[in-house]
Amino acid sequence: SAVSMEARRFPCSRQRQVLFLFLFGGVSLAGSGFGRYSVTEETERGSFVVNIAKDLGLGDKELLARGARVVSDDNKQHLLLDSQTGDLLTNEKLDREKLCGSREPCMLYFQILMDNPFQIYRIELRVRDINDHSPVFRDKETVLKILENTAEGTSFQLERAQDSDGGLNGIQNYTINPNSFFHIKISGSDEGIIYPELVLDRTLDREKQQEFSLTLTALDGGLPPRSGATNIHIVILDVNDNAPQFSQAIYVTQTPENSPVGSFIAKVSAEDADSGIYADISYSFFDASEDILTTFHINPFSGEIILRLLLDYELVKSYKINIQAIDGGGLSSKCTVLVEVLDTNDNAPELIISSLSNHVVENSPETALAVFRIKDRDSGENGKTVCFIPDHLPFLLKPSVENFYILMTEGALDRESQAEYNITITVTDMGTPRLKTEHNITVLVSDVNDNAPAFTQTSYTLWVRENNSPALHIGSVSAIDTDAGANAQVTYSLLPPPDPLVPLASLVSINPDNGHLFALTSLDYEALRAFEFRVGATDRGSPALSSQALVRVLVADANDNAPFVLYPLQNASAPCTELVPRAAEPGYLVTKVVAVDGDGNAWLSYQLLKATEPGLFGVWAHNGEVRTARLLSERDAPKQRLVVLVKDNGEPPLSASVTLHVLLVDGFSQPYLPAPEAEAAAAAPADPLTVYLVVALASVSSLFLFSVLVFVAVRLCRRAGAASAGRCPVAEGHFPGHLVDVSGTGTLSQSYQYEVCLTGGTGTNEFKFLKPILPTVQAQDPGRNSDENPTFRNSLGFNFQ
Repeated sequence: SAVSMEARRFPCSRQRQVLFLFLFGGVSLAGSGFGRYSVTEETERGSFVVNIAKDLGLGDKELLARGARVVSDDNKQHLLLDSQTGDLLTNEKLDREKLCGSREPCMLYFQILMDNPFQIYRIELRVRDINDHSPVFRDKETVLKILENTAEGTSFQLERAQDSDGGLNGIQNYTINPNSFFHIKISGSDEGIIYPELVLDRTLDREKQQEFSLTLTALDGGLPPRSGATNIHIVILDVNDNAPQFSQAIYVTQTPENSPVGSFIAKVSAEDADSGIYADISYSFFDASEDILTTFHINPFSGEIILRLLLDYELVKSYKINIQAIDGGGLSSKCTVLVEVLDTNDNAPELIISSLSNHVVENSPETALAVFRIKDRDSGENGKTVCFIPDHLPFLLKPSVENFYILMTEGALDRESQAEYNITITVTDMGTPRLKTEHNITVLVSDVNDNAPAFTQTSYTLWVRENNSPALHIGSVSAIDTDAGANAQVTYSLLPPPDPLVPLASLVSINPDNGHLFALTSLDYEALRAFEFRVGATDRGSPALSSQALVRVLVADANDNAPFVLYPLQNASAPCTELVPRAAEPGYLVTKVVAVDGDGNAWLSYQLLKATEPGLFGVWAHNGEVRTARLLSERDAPKQRLVVLVKDNGEPPLSASVTLHVLLVDGFSQPYLPAPEAEAAAAAPADPLTVYLVVALASVSSLFLFSVLVFVAVRLCRRAGAASAGRCPVAEGHFPGHLVDVSGTGTLSQSYQYEVCLTGGTGTNEFKFLKPILPTVQAQDPGRNSDENPTFRNSLGFNFQ
């Protein structure tokens, strides 16, 4: 219930309330009771003790209704009251020894408080003991000294055992192991505690038996009984009447030589049949040398011999030590200790060099480098040695007499592969643990000139722009020689060209020390575009070795040539005149400007710079064709002067200009073809007036044509005379090949017929006269574009495309 729960939570508060009620008489007691109950110790928590409701004759729910609760004198909740059932239960596992100690009986006191009316029910709970503890003696061993002349029947009180249990579970008896000299007598005290006493049954004789060892056992009364035991060591005291006696006359021991200072060597032991001060023995060296006194120390009380100085088997292999023992009465005896020193592997092998050479010439056959000897101061297996060098080195160790070894090369060495070797000679003994000694030898391989210089490239390609300044550095060649010293010093030179006509010495030079190449003269791309030669590299060894490489020099073009106009020539004796009929349609091809460029920048562009009639003519930018831009009119001047600019695509661009003379004529180069209607009209009878007009027009035209033919004939005769005087053959003459190679320039897109004449005696090989001769017009396909013009052939047989 809530009341009982509150009572459990606040027992002190409830007790104070009860106390106040008693003091001031606020509530009268309904009655009181007294109950005695018991429980066995170590009972589990929640074990049943008694049903309070039945014991008090209360109903099932009355305890709950009256708020019954349990209060203990020590304010500890050892018990728990179940108000629902009325059962009194243990609230914890009870330990009698902790609650009461040795007090018996072990009683716990409680009160059960109830309200309405208020009532107190007192409870005494006895915790019954179980035999859960064994007797225990405070000491595991007790020493008892008894003189050998002690009288029979003398008793000696012994220390009793302790048992936490009480009553019959406490100690009830003591016993000892059976013997013919002693027995146990039990004595009690007023408190009910029993004590053991040891009683002597027979006279002792120390010379027959000096001590006894008895086991005292304590038994409790539990079922089954528990026990505890202690050892009683009885020492028999005697009178001193005997001299010390060593257990051995000679002690033999072995000690490793690496024993540290303070190590135990041996222990001598002497016994004296007496006792007391007459049995006290002291040990000391007897007739000992200075070496023994400084090397060993003996404990005067224990007889232990310890090491006070390090041993060395290689110096002293054994020691003989005399020891004497003296008792308290001055009697003494002597013994001998033989100490054999055992060899340990404490000396590493030694390597002694007899001769040594740190240099060896490469490519040499087997060569001795060092002679050395090995020794080890140890003995036996500890003195046996093994000598070796790393397997991956090209060297050998050859054993010789009396632990001598020879270090030599395995064969010819190559300095270029490895110029220096670090050889570690390792010597190890066969002891345990093995000791080793290492000796390092550095061997330097001397160089021999066995490697020719090697160029970094088999061929070099160098670029130099034309018009360079003389002595210009154009590149370098490099050769590497894997040798050393003078054998690796490389000198560069130019090798004679296979063609003696090539002036190599005037073109380039080379620095003999670093391989730098220089152009001696200014190069011209148009005259020499590339040349090649060989370079040699020679070391300074003896004999000298050399190699060579090919060097190719490519001249880069610079825009140093302006375009050259082939047609029309501007230095002719008379200007070239182009005839254009006034009836020409727009886009009519008047002429074509032909130009070339000696540079690689041969992509030329054309533009009309000046014109008598702006807008009448136009120039195609890519091929130089001059065409009419519109229909001609009567107002246009008959003579037209055009200036065409030709420009290359160099950086900076260069240009040239050419002047064209154009004559506008009526009816020239446009043959008259009568129409079909005209033919029909001719077949019909003609009007007389019309006939007269036609005859007059034909006469005038014939006269004009005759005049033109006479003019042309005169011009042709003059040219023929000039050609004969200047010796200008049509199919011969020095025509620069690079000037007629215009297929890639895009300046001519159709074929024309030209008469070409070169002047003689000037040495310039330039054109004197170039003029188209009456072209033969091919029939045009009506389906063709208007810009596809007829093809012309020149009198030389060259077709300019």
